[in-house]
Amino acid sequence: MTPSPTYLIDLSACDLSRAIHQRQVSCHEVMQATLAQVDRFNPGSNAIVSRVDTDALLRQAHERDAQLARGESMGWMHGMPQAIKDLANVRGLRTSLGSPLMKDFVASEDGLMAQRMKAAGAIVIGKTNTPEFGLGSHTFNEVFGPTRNAWDPSQSAGGSSGGAAVALAQRMLPVADGSDFMGSLRNPAGWNHVFGMRPSQGRVPMQPAQDVFMAQLATEGPMGRHVRDVAMLLSTQAGAHPSSPLSLTGDPSVFAGSLDMDPKGQRVGWLGNLQGYLPMEDGILEVCESALNSFSGMGCTVDEARLGMPPEQVWQTWLVWRQALVASRIAPLLVNPANRAHLKTEALWEYDQSKNLTGAQLMAASASRTRFYLSMLQLFEKFDVLAIPVAQVWPFDVSLRWPQSIAGQSMDTYHRWMEVVIYATLAGLPSISVPAGFGANGLPMGLALIGKPQGDWDLLKLAHAYEMANQELIARRPPGV
Repeated sequence: MTPSPTYLIDLSACDLSRAIHQRQVSCHEVMQATLAQVDRFNPGSNAIVSRVDTDALLRQAHERDAQLARGESMGWMHGMPQAIKDLANVRGLRTSLGSPLMKDFVASEDGLMAQRMKAAGAIVIGKTNTPEFGLGSHTFNEVFGPTRNAWDPSQSAGGSSGGAAVALAQRMLPVADGSDFMGSLRNPAGWNHVFGMRPSQGRVPMQPAQDVFMAQLATEGPMGRHVRDVAMLLSTQAGAHPSSPLSLTGDPSVFAGSLDMDPKGQRVGWLGNLQGYLPMEDGILEVCESALNSFSGMGCTVDEARLGMPPEQVWQTWLVWRQALVASRIAPLLVNPANRAHLKTEALWEYDQSKNLTGAQLMAASASRTRFYLSMLQLFEKFDVLAIPVAQVWPFDVSLRWPQSIAGQSMDTYHRWMEVVIYATLAGLPSISVPAGFGANGLPMGLALIGKPQGDWDLLKLAHAYEMANQELIARRPPGV
């Protein structure tokens, strides 16, 4: 009996892999069901761009079936349709970066992310949409337009992995890759009711890269509708690479192991709004605190946690690092002054601000970052994991560039409204966004869990325990899906 398309697109990535390898379903059937789902939902959400020709994809799926018939499997993603975030290279596809200046650039070879996913058997069906250069946690650009929230198309999907998050929520992909500098894996996951994980600094090497020694705030990572899928994708993405000298050398196969654990006794530190420092829209803290109650019900202890460093100092440290790193990416495009007219204003602001930075300022920011990291280590003497809302605002009108104020407090930069996500990034810590619940507006919110240094595996196990304790919440679907 042929499985129904609805059944196929509802399967978790791990269950889909199992069904393919047990020959319960063919790769050809999976591809057909996936493309039908894309045809149904993508015109409204604009999550997947640069789509590959249907006939070419079906031929690849048929080849995967022929391999299985010969007893050959490429890996756990054998025959699994995937779309790669449009900041990463895929041979033969455009890497637009969401920029008019890059809209015609076609990659001649795969980036490391695509290499590893293809080697595990994935079939790339296109790219997922991202804001220009990945800047700003709101997925819109002048090349492809905005990606719309899976739960309300009038609202933002978040970003910069907004296309990936929406494609997951609308069952257009079984699992997805993303990247995270300032919450880009966590914020869209929270706003679309899926899981998004920022791995530890160095866990997932990124290539090609302009710089491999200093630019360590951004990382690629996994997203999924289930923690088990996130962990499996991380097992594919992670692993040291010679071209990334600071990449972690641990065996990535550990992430394919059992996630079962007894969460009883785990110590959860609730950062909340940092004792009133972070402005939050109404309802966000309440939704996240209801998720925290679930941890208490699982036998965890939940107590208030306080940053060991004044948060405004952390923000000023962040500004120096971000401006230096973002500006270095923008600078090559401004060798031609005429290109200024084709760059988003936020990118130009980052570049222009950086012109006044000195080496001494950057070294001072590095020392400040070190103090912050050490203060986080002290917190982890008291707690096993820290928790904080994944966003300070609910999804906002898709036509806006960014929120100008929160709870009456004006935002002094285009990304100040995302300040809540910088703590894991600046300390290089693993963090995963788990679905926390829904507001009175019917829109989802995520709770970010922050793990100990290089504690990705323990963090995934706790997130899995949370998922098992909240299966009814996790199973909620966007309207019409």
